Amino acid sequence: MQIYRTITDLRQALKQVKNEGLKIGLVPTMGNLHAGHLSLVKKAREQCDFILTTIFINPTQFGPSEDLQNYPRSFEDDVAALESQDCNVVFAPDVEEIYPDGPELETLVTIPGLNKLHCGASRPGHFDGVCTVVTKLLNICQPDIAYFGQKDYQQLSMIKKLVADLNIPVEIISIATVREDSGLALSSRNNYLSAEQKKQAAVLYQNLQNTANSLQQDSKLNFSELEQAALKNISSAGLQPDYFSICHAQSLQPAKPADKNLVILTAAYLDKTRLIDNLAITLS
Repeated sequence: MQIYRTITDLRQALKQVKNEGLKIGLVPTMGNLHAGHLSLVKKAREQCDFILTTIFINPTQFGPSEDLQNYPRSFEDDVAALESQDCNVVFAPDVEEIYPDGPELETLVTIPGLNKLHCGASRPGHFDGVCTVVTKLLNICQPDIAYFGQKDYQQLSMIKKLVADLNIPVEIISIATVREDSGLALSSRNNYLSAEQKKQAAVLYQNLQNTANSLQQDSKLNFSELEQAALKNISSAGLQPDYFSICHAQSLQPAKPADKNLVILTAAYLDKTRLIDNLAITLS
C-alpha cells in the first residue's frame, strides 16, 4: 500500500491506474478509523479494482469552539487497518496541500437551505466546510465510486446533491451504520466517552427505534408530540439534546402527515461530546 502526501504525486499514480482501465473506489475519512470506516473499504474492495482512502482532518468543518485540536488521531493504526483490508493507496495531505492560500480564503461550496437545517443550525459553516472538502477530494481523486456511511445522514444527502448539482461524474454509495451491541453508532468521537458513558449514549438509538415503532404502528400520531417525548427521554438520561426531528427522507424538511419515506434525525451532547444518529423508515 502506497501513501501519498501531495496532489501531484497522487495524480501521477492514479494516471497509471486509469490508463489500465481499473475502477477506482474512494473512501474519504478524517482518520481514527473504526469498524464503520472499514465496512466502507470492504464494500469498495468488493466493487472496485483499486481502493483509495483519504485521511484528512478538515479544519473548515470545525467551528471556533469545536474539537479540531483534540480530534483523535491514529495514523499508524489507520494505515495498518487499511492494509488489512487490501487498500491500495492512502492520500494523507497536510492542510497547506488542500488549502494553499489558507482555509479562510478558500472558495466555498455551499448548499442553500440544507446547510442551515439540523446540524447546520447548531454548527454554522460546518456543511460549507464538508461540501468544499468533499468536492476537492472528488476532483483530486476522480474516482468511479465514492463511499460514505449513513450515520451522517444529512451530510450524505448534501453530498449526493452537490454531485448532482455540479455534474461530478461519480457514483455515491452509502453503507449502513455500524453499531455497538448497545445500538450506539460507531464514531471517532466515541473515543471521548467512558464505557459507562457509551451505555448512557445508547439512549439516542433507543429513542429512534421507539419513535419509528410508534409511527409504524400508527402513522397518524402527532409528530411534534413524538419528538418532544423523545427529547424528554434523552434529557432524562443525562444527555443535552440538540434536536430530535422527524423529517421527509429526501428534503430533510419537517415531515407532513402524508409523507411515507421518513428519516428521524437526532443529535445530543454527552458532556462535551457531540453525538448524532438517525433512522430511516418507510410507512405503509
